[in-house]
Amino acid sequence: MTRRYSRRSVVQFAGAGTVAALAGCTGGGDSGDAVRISGGVGPLPMVEVWADLYEEEHDTTFDISGGGTGVGVSDVLNGQVDIAMMGREPQQEENDQGLFAVPMLIDTVVATVNENNPVLDEIQSQGLTREDLEAIFTREVTTWGEVVGTDADEEIVVYGRSDASAAYKKWGDFLGGEDGAYTESELEDLADANHNGDQPVAEAVGSNENAISMNNINYVYDLSSGELEGNIRPVPLDRDGDGLSEEEDFYETRDEFLSAVEAGDYPSPPAREMFLASDEGFEGEAADFVEWVLSDGQEYVRENGYVPLDDQRLEEAQTKLEEGP
Repeated sequence: MTRRYSRRSVVQFAGAGTVAALAGCTGGGDSGDAVRISGGVGPLPMVEVWADLYEEEHDTTFDISGGGTGVGVSDVLNGQVDIAMMGREPQQEENDQGLFAVPMLIDTVVATVNENNPVLDEIQSQGLTREDLEAIFTREVTTWGEVVGTDADEEIVVYGRSDASAAYKKWGDFLGGEDGAYTESELEDLADANHNGDQPVAEAVGSNENAISMNNINYVYDLSSGELEGNIRPVPLDRDGDGLSEEEDFYETRDEFLSAVEAGDYPSPPAREMFLASDEGFEGEAADFVEWVLSDGQEYVRENGYVPLDDQRLEEAQTKLEEGP
């Protein structure tokens, strides 16, 4: 099977398709023998990298598409694919239908603003609290000056996600704090506009100096160098409300950010575990691939912008995979 495109290009086209929609588009191989995978756009780039590496060492091919976590779950439970990619933990009703999932890595998103935001210096020096972000995304505050305590009267423009985004759901969980959560529908209704996929969100924020949204960190930092790139910038999170301390200031590079996620200095949510799932249990080549992901495959996670499972969680996942449903 010929499937050699960049991870970023994968993200750009994967949002709308299911495996059925892409059948024949991945070209070249016998799709009947391929491991079929669909689901979450968030984990898709890493799964693509894993599949490329695995193909180099094994007589296995892959048909992979996005569509969102809900699409992947539906596809796998209907027998259309062998593996579903999930950007969130399985729900009980999905487990009741036979979904069997194991964690594969940790992903995270961060609030993003335009590089020419009128109060970017203040945001980067003092950070914003969860409460600040909640007030912004729920329209309790409407100007940037209200947020950082200046006379800047530019109106805040809030962009959200229009797709079934697991990342957006986790963002709603984060904004609501320990006492609750905002649903994706609630946040969509409050936003000035909603976009289908991470790339369109990044482009929208990058084209409006007064915009704010949230993005996977691979859209904030250069994929190769790990440095800040493009025209969006991360919003540092002030966790204790005392301003941005040295321990909270880790946004200059992707590597610093990932280390903060690993250390628990960046909260979960919005950091989140991602899962691979099957109907009842993984079988054949799909099972071999998932076993490889939970062993050799973990060494490639960090260099591709995600956080690998820690030793304890990895052992739990391996044991669950071995024991089955």
